[in-house]
Amino acid sequence: MAAQATVPLEKARRLEPEKASIREALGIAYFRITDWRAAEREFRKVLELSPVDDYAHYALGRALAKQGRHAEASTHLKLAHVLRPREPDELSLDAGA
Repeated sequence: MAAQATVPLEKARRLEPEKASIREALGIAYFRITDWRAAEREFRKVLELSPVDDYAHYALGRALAKQGRHAEASTHLKLAHVLRPREPDELSLDAGA
């Protein structure tokens, strides 16, 4: 299902490459189909557009951790927590995935 979601989102990204909400949605779709590098690329772009986006830091941290890049992931996960402290179960990206 998520793989199918990437098609219209990729088209939307081509039309509006600087729109953070599209990049975030595409990053989530890539994350759900376990394309960690593509997810990383999208969340990095979101952070380029909005450096204090706590969710983008969290999602980037998760994508990096899935690639075994734990030190780099830790930095983004800590930033996410500093920017918006919350309960762990409030976070998405299928927390157990």
